[in-house]
Amino acid sequence: MQVTRDFSHYVKDLGAGVSHIDLAVEGVSCAGCMAKIERGLSAIPDVTLARVNLTDRRVALEWKQGSLDPARFIDRLSELGYKAYPFETASAEAAEVAESRFLLRCLGVAAFATMNVMMLSIPVWSGNVSDMLPEQRDFFHWLSAVIALPAAAYAGQPFFRSAWHALRSGNVNMDVPICIGVILALGMSVVETFHHAEHAYFDAAIMLLTFLLVGRYLDQNMRRRTRAVAGNLAALKAETATKFVGTDEISEVPVAAIRAGDIVLLRPGERCAVDGTVIDGRSEIDQSLITGETLYAPAEPGTAIYAGSLNVSGALRVKVSAAAEGTLLAEITRLLDNALQARSRYRRLADRASRLYAPVVHATAALTVLGWWLAGASWHDAIVTGIAVLIITCPCALGLAIPTVQTVAAGAMFKAGVLLNAGDAIERLAEADHVIFDKTGTLTLPELEVFGAADIPAEMFALAGRLALSSHHPVAAAVAQAANATSPLIGAIEEAGQGVRAIVDGVELRLGRPSFCGAEALAAQNASLDPEASLVAFSRGDETFLLSVRQGLRPDAAKIIAALKRRGIAAEILSGDREAAVQAAAAALGIGEWHANVTPADKIARIEALKRSGIRVMMVGDGMNDAPSLAAAHVSMSPISAAHLSQATADLVFLGRPLAPVLSAIDYARKALHLMRQNLWLAVGYNMLAVPLAISGMVTPLIAAAAMSGSSILVMLNALRARSVTKE
Repeated sequence: MQVTRDFSHYVKDLGAGVSHIDLAVEGVSCAGCMAKIERGLSAIPDVTLARVNLTDRRVALEWKQGSLDPARFIDRLSELGYKAYPFETASAEAAEVAESRFLLRCLGVAAFATMNVMMLSIPVWSGNVSDMLPEQRDFFHWLSAVIALPAAAYAGQPFFRSAWHALRSGNVNMDVPICIGVILALGMSVVETFHHAEHAYFDAAIMLLTFLLVGRYLDQNMRRRTRAVAGNLAALKAETATKFVGTDEISEVPVAAIRAGDIVLLRPGERCAVDGTVIDGRSEIDQSLITGETLYAPAEPGTAIYAGSLNVSGALRVKVSAAAEGTLLAEITRLLDNALQARSRYRRLADRASRLYAPVVHATAALTVLGWWLAGASWHDAIVTGIAVLIITCPCALGLAIPTVQTVAAGAMFKAGVLLNAGDAIERLAEADHVIFDKTGTLTLPELEVFGAADIPAEMFALAGRLALSSHHPVAAAVAQAANATSPLIGAIEEAGQGVRAIVDGVELRLGRPSFCGAEALAAQNASLDPEASLVAFSRGDETFLLSVRQGLRPDAAKIIAALKRRGIAAEILSGDREAAVQAAAAALGIGEWHANVTPADKIARIEALKRSGIRVMMVGDGMNDAPSLAAAHVSMSPISAAHLSQATADLVFLGRPLAPVLSAIDYARKALHLMRQNLWLAVGYNMLAVPLAISGMVTPLIAAAAMSGSSILVMLNALRARSVTKE
């Protein structure tokens, strides 16, 4: 059978006789992987560039035009042990990468300028109350101006652009008062320096920009990496398919070229790129990407198969029912996108608050200037007083009230084994009053456990473990690990979808399905004892034994569920697993509300129904099928063992085998929310006290800058209390 592969759609012409392609690669996890891939690809003649991006798990390749078929790169990566697919970078992602780099440059400029201006300001501060000559002070002020003005002009672009776009559209966001405060502080500093005044405020303006840029860069970079991982996973799973173009000829083509009714070949080790029905062949398929169930399912003629499913053993011919945007995988992606878009209301709420804040501050400053001028003050004194009002009301403390608590709480959560994926996750987590758990891989451990080994003679179990080493099946791997097997049996033969067999001392050994080992009757007697388990048989001649293999519950799951109930948080299970398995898990954990055999759309429907009742739902899941419901929930969390897309979608990720980090995260979030509200009141109280003093003329711009800094310090000190919570 002749195979052709056409990847020309993904090749870019860079000019000067150089071609470029991006490949998404599975299994890249460390610097060693990067070096191995780059060395292996660079060794191919005419390759001019091979660069691995560990964060996005992608490889960028450049080579002399016309000299190489890009399929050779995929073959070479396969030889190195990595599965690769062509990846087409979206224009939106390229724009986000450029924006991230621009923010980093702005931050570098602002930080450099801040360090140098502060070095000049400290002698001025000390010299103003000692013996510094006016000429020296003026020189330091002008030197600060030379550094701060161009730095602020460049580093302030993200805020200036945002404020300008808001004003052009007739709106006001939080960047407007920030820009006005920075510009007026710099302008007043230049005027004061020109008039040989004692005080200038270049340091305050450039330092404010630095702090604000740190937060903006981290937020933008986090969102970019989240989208990159999600986009990368989609590329890995559904970019190409092997289509029959003749009786004995197949061609690897972009999935966009596949139509309903086409016949595609699904070889062992490949992921299906379409939805369809098996028409020829027998195998086992891993559908964990879709269903979350880690055990393999048999595939034979008539079996439905979905995009994202992994073919484990035999070759399959699949008749396509849906491809590209019509697949279940694409539907999951659309549900995910819709749920993510619904979350933008938090930004709208912040903008509404700024629309009230900015006009009030600006009107207060303008009225202060006008009032002092009407009272007989000079324009200079009136403007200085107005600037003091603007500086003292600059929303630094208000801007720091939430991020500082988030930063401290995020550090405390990290120590407790929880990683944050979203900046506002803490606030939403603190409001959660109902937790929905997926079962497989969430309430249960990702690893399979073997039960019943004690009922088998030790020498028999050792043989079973050695026989299991000859199989690639995850159940066999669990048996081999439980038996501490290190050397496989020679001559073992694996039968796809059935098990593995070998001859030892003239006696046949078998490990696999009960029917494969002649243990149907024994399996029928034990099937009802453990509905969650998969039964694995082992036979030696006429002797048969039975093992149970399943994912055990996380060691502290029942304790954590009980602790959630004591905090007034209800718990339920939504799982795509079998009803008997879900019911058994719910009973063991004391969870009364549970649903089995649910689809991604069913999960979202349940979450939306709870939300309409005023319930704030926290979703905890790990499979790709959970990604839309993770995004639709008020807040979401995934274990570190989750699929990449689930990790990217979830607001938080927890580490380790215990479920305790879920409870710890809620406790830290609730305390953090309490401190956030305290900080907001501190910021408001500061303004209520400071603004009248500034309006009355009792505060100079320098004192206003110090008061503004003092309020920020007070907010940060209060935020440090988020580092600890009361343990049960």
